[in-house]
Amino acid sequence: MSRLTSSHAGLAGLLAAAAATHFLAPRPYDDMVPRSLPGSPRSWTYASGVAELAVAAAVANPASRRKGGLAAAALFVAVFPANVKMARDWSDRPAPFKAAAIGRLPLQVPLVWWALKVASKAGKTSKAAKK
Repeated sequence: MSRLTSSHAGLAGLLAAAAATHFLAPRPYDDMVPRSLPGSPRSWTYASGVAELAVAAAVANPASRRKGGLAAAALFVAVFPANVKMARDWSDRPAPFKAAAIGRLPLQVPLVWWALKVASKAGKTSKAAKK
């Protein structure tokens, strides 16, 4: 089993911190939920917080790190429509808010790459441990 490296720990920590904000300050997330989704926005906010927490735990655990990294990449792709909605909704806000909303969009690319890198390294480590 591999130990938790700074890359794994960083990704798990980022996901866990993001998950916590879904419960501590859910309103901004409620506003990002696309209207086309069924149910209440708050339900989606809490569900995505639970998903982020579960993925964080999977990344932190060496036995599930590869699958956790892949799940993190999928999660980052899945939340992209919410980030697009936020950028559209904030187009009339002051420049710093607008810049933050637009800045989230390209940020998804390195997040997906990071998650895939964690998954890839975990896969190599687990194969080496089996030899």
